[in-house]
This record gives sequence, C-alpha cells and structure tokens, in this order.
Amino acid sequence: MKFNPDADLDTSGVEDTRGSGGGGLRPGGMIPIGGGIGGIILLVVILLLNGVPGGDGGSEEPTVRNTAAGNLDSCKKGTDLQNNPDCRFVFYQNSIEGFWAAELPRRGKKYTRAPMRVFDGSVNTACGPATSAVGPFYCPGDKRVYLDIGFFQTLQTELGAKGGNFAEAYVVAHEYGHHIQNLYGILGRIKTRNGPTSDAVRSELQADCLAGIWTNHATTVPDKDGDTFISGLTEDDIARGLDAAAAVGDDRIQEKTQGQVNPESFSHGTAEQRMRWFKTGMDSGDMTACDTWSADAL
Repeated sequence: MKFNPDADLDTSGVEDTRGSGGGGLRPGGMIPIGGGIGGIILLVVILLLNGVPGGDGGSEEPTVRNTAAGNLDSCKKGTDLQNNPDCRFVFYQNSIEGFWAAELPRRGKKYTRAPMRVFDGSVNTACGPATSAVGPFYCPGDKRVYLDIGFFQTLQTELGAKGGNFAEAYVVAHEYGHHIQNLYGILGRIKTRNGPTSDAVRSELQADCLAGIWTNHATTVPDKDGDTFISGLTEDDIARGLDAAAAVGDDRIQEKTQGQVNPESFSHGTAEQRMRWFKTGMDSGDMTACDTWSADAL
C-alpha cells in the first residue's frame, strides 16, 4: 500500500483520545463477558451494528490529545508518516471519508461526517461505554467510528490474519460502511441478531461490500489540492484485505474459540461470505452491487 508523501492530511475528522482515560466506565454499560483475549474474540462475533451491546446511551466527552509524541494531530502532510507511523490511520480516514463525501451527493444523498475516535483502555460513547476488548466499532448514536489501534495486533496474533496496512484499512472501511448504512436508514432494519440468514449477518456483509467499493476507488480519492492520498495498491495488499475479512468470519472464530461451528449463533457471516462480499464491492465499485438483503444473497 503506497501512501502519497505529497498528500495534505486533514485531522479534523480524527479524534485522538489515547491517554485520556476515556472518562471511565459506568456500571452496567457492557455485557459482562469477562476480560482478556477471550473477551476480544467473543465481542468480535457478538458486537451489534447498533453500537456497543448493552449500551444505555449517554456520553461523556473525553479530552482530545493535542500534544505528545505520536499524537495523530501531528499528521499534516504525507511526509509526517516517516516520523509517526500512526499517521497511516489519518490516511485511511481521509481517503475513506473523502470517497463517501463525494459519492453520496453524486447519488443525490447528503453525506454527514463521521469522526474517527482513536482510544485506548476505555471510552464512553452515545451507545454506552466500551473497553479495548470490543475491537473497532461504529456508534450510530454519535455517528463516530471507534478504534483501538491495538486491535490489529490481536487480529494477527489471536485471529490468525496476515495483517499489514491494507488489512487495517479494510477494517476502518468496514466501520465506515456501517455509517453509510446508518445514513440510508439500513441499521433500523436489523431485527434478527443471530443465525446464518439474520439481519445482522446481512448488514455486516453489506458493510464488507461497501468497504470493497472504497477499495475500488481508493487510489483516486484526492486531497484538497487534487493529490491522491493513496497512490497504489498491490495484489498482496488486496490478498491481505481478503485474508483479514476471512479471519473475522463467524465460522473461523467459532472454530478457534469453541472447536466447533454453530451457524445459529452467526452474527457476521462466514469467512467465505465476508471475502465474497468484499470482493463484490471491490470488483464492481458500485453501491447497487451490495444488496445483501435479497433472498438469494446468502
């Protein structure tokens, strides 16, 4: 994945709250699942699209870091990536949101921005409090993508993904896919939460497809001066994105954590389905290809 050193980065849509403590956790806000890596893997499976499961609403705004080494606020130019590798997350966010901010109006739909909040430890959201164990998620209540960068190490060491920059970008693009669903009112269609043909599975696969659509256009999204954020994607990048999609398939995670697969508890789709729908979006580049709600989609 090639980042353009000439790109102008916009940090206005990225909130770096690492080190702020996230405002603490209120009792009763999360499903009691225990801690440690088992909790991470479980929540990758059960996290609902409506935000943090069990959330009771409400939010305390954490302090946004404005200084300190490694803070994403320092990412102003593409060349800043040399001194701060975390700037790659600003590249992802700028490219993904830049694409949708142009694509939706082209289709006659108003786009509303969704900041990406980077946190560690814990964070309060309009969907309730969350810890790093949740993994990346989108909260429709405050229209934010939440991301603990440490999740990507878990993706490799515990879920068996190959990792890499584009694997990370796929995950961020997937969460922004949920934001697009929210803007179109699709999240409100989720009634059934578990099962191989449940609404939750269909929504997750559609978010994979929407991530694929951004991938199709990723090397063409410009900054304010017309320079692209991402100047190149290789076959290896795409393979790593597909590998990450497979790694978070319900069947793969259940096999790792339970030693058996139970389709009736699926909430995100199988490894094959997740790869297939990501590839569908990537190959077509067209939102109309992402109808996971049709009878024969699964």
